[in-house]
Amino acid sequence: MPVAESDVDAAARRLQGVVARTPLERNARLSALAGGEVWLKREDLQPVRSYKLRGAYNAMAQLERTDAGVVCASAGNHAQGVAYACAALEIKGRVYVPRTTPRQKRERIAAIGGAWIEVVVTGDTYDAAAAEATAYAARSGAQPVHAFDDPSTIAGQGTVAREIVEQLGRAPDRIVVPVGGGGLLAGMVTWLGAHHPEVELIGVEPEGAASMTAALSAGAPVTLETFDGFVDGAAVRTIGAAPFAIVQGSGARMLTVETGAVCAEMLALYQTDGIIAEPAGALASSAIGRTDGADRVTVCVLSGGNNDVSRYSEIIERALVHAGLKHYFLVDFPQEPGALRRFLDDVLGPDDDITLFEYVKRNSRETGAALVGVEIGRPDDLEGLLARMDASPLLIERVDPMSAAFRFLI
Repeated sequence: MPVAESDVDAAARRLQGVVARTPLERNARLSALAGGEVWLKREDLQPVRSYKLRGAYNAMAQLERTDAGVVCASAGNHAQGVAYACAALEIKGRVYVPRTTPRQKRERIAAIGGAWIEVVVTGDTYDAAAAEATAYAARSGAQPVHAFDDPSTIAGQGTVAREIVEQLGRAPDRIVVPVGGGGLLAGMVTWLGAHHPEVELIGVEPEGAASMTAALSAGAPVTLETFDGFVDGAAVRTIGAAPFAIVQGSGARMLTVETGAVCAEMLALYQTDGIIAEPAGALASSAIGRTDGADRVTVCVLSGGNNDVSRYSEIIERALVHAGLKHYFLVDFPQEPGALRRFLDDVLGPDDDITLFEYVKRNSRETGAALVGVEIGRPDDLEGLLARMDASPLLIERVDPMSAAFRFLI
């Protein structure tokens, strides 16, 4: 294997005084949902608000210094770890991030690294940014610091598992881990496999970027043809070769979760627990309730808190759609007085609310179409709403949540 448990132990010694020993907190909400004890490992409280500092610093602390410095590609969090290490070790660095990286993360990278870091925005995905970083390394001599496909990075991330066991005072029954490129899961597999092989490891991926799941099914890393980058901190088209080699055959179990479920968990973390999590940070805990946790001790790694506040409107929208509370319709209204009033009186229920009304165009002198968003009080209210629409003389078409058109609405 490319990484041994001794590498993780060495990384832990190297990281002393650099990374925070983040809290391990019991979560009442998730414990009730699971029917057992659920603890959150708060890696969002690292100096760069994510566990990525562990791997980045461990890798860079072992590099031979050159004038060309270092280079990396990142969706945002690894770049912050590299920026922190660049400033701490006084190493010049360049980071490539895709255009999908939230502005908040880009600004944090520049602020953390200061004069030691240069941020380059390129491409629409992590993989596109990684290709640019590789090309720059080849022509400049800069040393690559990979976000997940490097033994030193993996060893640094594995220190999370070591810390969990130390803080809990025992090995938990299971640990739930977010998976993007696979470095965190691989590092934890390495250390736990040597010291506590009885611990069940569950990796969680967003359903639109499940590259580890695809690789395990194919028997080798594959490139995803379809891809959703919403969970930007865990959106990788191709899993790392080193993480795959470690995870394959380890017994780690993979789950995928819908984007809407991740958004709902982000809101629950914020509103109930007072925790600001980014989408990837809420990935592990969004899977609680989908696995049997009764009478078991579960630790979820809350991997990051670099969320851009401007995204919350979309997060709320996706959560409502996922919960079955938000629906969209195309309504062909007759061009006559009182048509909208009849729609409100005859079609909408007492707890239904119009959240969007956009007049699309007039099809003729007699009718005109409108896009109507309706938020219902309970998911069960949808059946009555659809029945009243069918009974209405209006021509009403529901926008299918699985259709391509629906993606333009959220």
